[in-house]
Amino acid sequence: MQTVYGVLMARYHHIAFARERVNTPDGDFLDFDWTGPGLFSDRLANGQATQPDLALQKTAARRWLQDEDWGSLPTTPGTPALILFHGLEGSSRSHYAQAIAQYFRARGWVVVIAHFRSCSGFPNRMARAYYSGDSADIEFMLDTVRQRLPHARWHATGVSLGGNAMLKHLGEQGSKLSWLTASAAVSVPMDLLACGIQLSDTSLGKRLYTRYFLKTMKTKIAEKAKRFPGNIDVFRLSQCKTLREFDTLYTAPMHGYKNALDYWTRASSKPLLHGIAVPTLILNARNDPFVPGPSLPGSHDCSSSVLLHQPAEGGHAAFVTSPFPGHLGWLPARLARFFESGR
Repeated sequence: MQTVYGVLMARYHHIAFARERVNTPDGDFLDFDWTGPGLFSDRLANGQATQPDLALQKTAARRWLQDEDWGSLPTTPGTPALILFHGLEGSSRSHYAQAIAQYFRARGWVVVIAHFRSCSGFPNRMARAYYSGDSADIEFMLDTVRQRLPHARWHATGVSLGGNAMLKHLGEQGSKLSWLTASAAVSVPMDLLACGIQLSDTSLGKRLYTRYFLKTMKTKIAEKAKRFPGNIDVFRLSQCKTLREFDTLYTAPMHGYKNALDYWTRASSKPLLHGIAVPTLILNARNDPFVPGPSLPGSHDCSSSVLLHQPAEGGHAAFVTSPFPGHLGWLPARLARFFESGR
């Protein structure tokens, strides 16, 4: 109930972005939604008011980023900046992304929401999409924002699926990411096998959460099947009812894995937590309906750079506080405390 309430009822400030589209080396693209001091979604760098771009009306972006906009952002060395990696079927419209972006933007940070392929409101160009262990795209996203603002003091936050991909990349790269000041992972399924079973085999997982995710995922894959005939068994995918079936039929083979079991095992970040060198907060509520408590890491699973925080309540990426109707301010404040103090 905490998870669902966080999505449907809890209050948070809404924020709009300016969007940048970046081509990837393999011929695809990724969309980055930016906000920060001096950058406004409703007017250009010269102060001229602008109308919302109709192509972006179903997104949290209001207009496309212009070359002149980079000069509007702070140029002071050490300017605090945050890149956020969203969760499964998330985007800059997601409640947690909105709450986090608004909180840090209001405190003078530059914030960018990096969208995984097909999650920005536009279908990506390839038959492949995104997956929980996509270290290569995490690396490309980090390199992209660092190139845009090389003087900034960069931080990273990954939520759910995005957090697993981020932690996996951090563990693989170790000290090579010393330029990154700190990172935080929120409600992350670090043991994908345990979490996949939780969502595929439990009544609540199948009937509520999986049904919610599969609705949009099946729609996206059906659109892909029209553009890439013969690559996707759209009929079998339309019949699947669990994440295990979906990942076995599409995610795993499309991204180089044998099946869901192979994918969930090899893409999990938990075995790589020992390799993390960047100061990192890993925040998981013990009552997260996606992540079984026994699958959560202990201090023996992590490097000395990792701080584990596992409160009893909070649900999945919710952490609603205050009397009815509640708000989502606790999570961004918790991230800020870690980024500022390391605790």
